Amino acid sequence: MINAGDTAWVLISTALVIMMTPALGFFYAGMVRRKNILSTLMLSVSILALISVQWVLYGYSLSFGTDHAGLIGGLNWLGLNGVGQEANAGYAATIPHLAFMVFQLAFAVITPALITGAFVERISFGSFLLYILLWSTFVYAPVAHWVWGIGGWLRNMGALDFAGGTVVHITAGISALSMAMVIGKRKGYGKTPMEPSNIPLTVLGAFLLWFGWFGFNGGSALAANGLAVSAFVVTNTAAASAALAWMVVSWIHKRPSVLGLATGAVVGLVAITPASGFVSPLSAIVIGAVAAVISYYAILIRTKSGLDDSLDVFACHGMGGIFGALATGLFAEKAINSAGADGLFFGNPGLFGIQAFTVAVVALFAFIVSFILAKVIDAIFSLRAKEAEENIGLDIAQHGETAFS
Repeated sequence: MINAGDTAWVLISTALVIMMTPALGFFYAGMVRRKNILSTLMLSVSILALISVQWVLYGYSLSFGTDHAGLIGGLNWLGLNGVGQEANAGYAATIPHLAFMVFQLAFAVITPALITGAFVERISFGSFLLYILLWSTFVYAPVAHWVWGIGGWLRNMGALDFAGGTVVHITAGISALSMAMVIGKRKGYGKTPMEPSNIPLTVLGAFLLWFGWFGFNGGSALAANGLAVSAFVVTNTAAASAALAWMVVSWIHKRPSVLGLATGAVVGLVAITPASGFVSPLSAIVIGAVAAVISYYAILIRTKSGLDDSLDVFACHGMGGIFGALATGLFAEKAINSAGADGLFFGNPGLFGIQAFTVAVVALFAFIVSFILAKVIDAIFSLRAKEAEENIGLDIAQHGETAFS
């Protein structure tokens, strides 16, 4: 039976999550050079348009349609045929099926947008659009079905991912790593200064992300109930804890930076995402703080390696998502969510094993498929912008616009 309150909350949450994609664009755009601000924004907002159509045509059906051997959904909901105003009890019994579909659409949009931070300032826009379309079809849809779809093999195994630590952040972070390896370094990387052009824009994006994340995690309860409130509270707690931890660690090394605090908050949000419907506020403090420290040092290691994952998508989203998924296996409590399971610290070591296996499988799958897609597109069309375009800046070269006159 449709519940008006539940429906309203999910629709509001959907709007919050959709807002996160342009917010991510702001977050990334402030960290690139002045000549690439608009092109970086374009990467995020164009995905909102592209995947909104793909999801309606076939993306939702592949992700959540009739199961095929636990691996992929069917084509029974192509063009949203049969997805209407009545509830689908298998996914959400108190909201219209269309409401569940559009909520999931918001996740399908922001996930590939996260990857873009790995290849800003040097991607060919046409090749980028093709990569995103193929990635959403061959990486996102299968993993979403494995973990969230009825009949998905990881879901049946007992893997827990309340709001997308595995489906969203691990797939995006690992794919970003593979893309950075294939596309190569920015011209002049390590020799030419590449300082952020607009840190206030990045801070704006970060705190809009924090705000939108309440829909991301709280909305994943799919009802206006106590579980939504619990997810809301631990989301804020983990973000705050991670921001503080990042600030302290960076202060120890040098000085507390605004950019560092904003980045730490995002890492905390990433790490709490899979656990948000299963853990207590005290656990959220630990999860956020530990994730911040892990990601901070992952960035230092990446910098020394010479790999140009430009905006550290792997260190923040990949490592944050991996830790969050594993932490779910440690801190989950059935007392928080009876539909979940107890973790290792609450007497059930088996859940940690399931979470670790899920992380390994999804990470390996995302890396291999993303690497192959990038290599094929690069061989046929070239992933990189031309050298002259990179020198001029992609704003003018690819879009004929400048952020500032």
